[in-house]
Amino acid sequence: MDGIVHRTVEVNGIKMHVAEKGEGPVVLFLHGFPELWYSWRHQIVALSSLGYRAVAPDLRGYGDTDAPTSVTSYTILHLVGDIVALIDSLAVDQVFLVAHDWGAILGWHLCLVRPDRIKAYVSLSVPFMPRNPKVKPVDAMRAFYGDDYYICRFQEPGKTEAEFASSGIEQVIKNVLTSRRPGPPILPKEGIGSYPNTSTTLPTWLSQEDVTYFSSKFANTGFTGALNYYRNLNLNWELTAAWAGTQVKVPVKFITGDLDVVYNSLGIKNYIESGAFKKDVPFLEEVVIQEGVAHFNNQEAAEDVSNHIYAFIKKF
Repeated sequence: MDGIVHRTVEVNGIKMHVAEKGEGPVVLFLHGFPELWYSWRHQIVALSSLGYRAVAPDLRGYGDTDAPTSVTSYTILHLVGDIVALIDSLAVDQVFLVAHDWGAILGWHLCLVRPDRIKAYVSLSVPFMPRNPKVKPVDAMRAFYGDDYYICRFQEPGKTEAEFASSGIEQVIKNVLTSRRPGPPILPKEGIGSYPNTSTTLPTWLSQEDVTYFSSKFANTGFTGALNYYRNLNLNWELTAAWAGTQVKVPVKFITGDLDVVYNSLGIKNYIESGAFKKDVPFLEEVVIQEGVAHFNNQEAAEDVSNHIYAFIKKF
């Protein structure tokens, strides 16, 4: 990862850490949970070598970016505001957007609110999920999967943080990143540290050095900022009422693994296959389902993901 430059920029009232490499059109990478800019290490190197300026921030509450203390400082409008300000700081009108997991949720809202800033969007793992005007998302998840569904468990401030602490940060990072259970994440009563029961041997795509880097950053910041994203899901539902029924009108490519927990829960597979996804995102150009790949496809299938990104964005 030689040549990656790290700096801090002021955005939307917070200091944001940014990693970047290369020159050319900007490709902006947004990470998910429980991750960092580092999740894009492979794509940063690949895209910067192909004539692009690869930019990957630590999102609000993560890594070396500020983590405001208030739960309600992590609404989707705060997050979108951070990224618009980041794009402004790069002195460009538009970026190619690539995002995964929570970053992908942020990416979809960015495309809804400020499509003028996005040249094209590659979404990993999480497709666009239209707002249901009749029920708040956490309420729907609790009704569907019960109180031990991971998003429901994350709602109470302090509770999941205590579970993570008792399990040990490194164990939590290993368990989450290496999970290959394709069903909805229902957490055991004894805590997330014991879910899923993964092998002590790391997969070839995740080194102990990688785990140590992630763990060291969460040891410094804790998980509260990251968990606060989930604690604003119902509030986000209220805040985004004005965009209900709005289509995403930017060019999109969607990539997921057939073992991804999102793809295999919440009716997502049917949403994609039925054509509803294409209806909501009319400029959806391609859906890629990677065989034998789980949730963290940007790391597990890094070269394939980088190739797909390049094949898509080079057309624009």
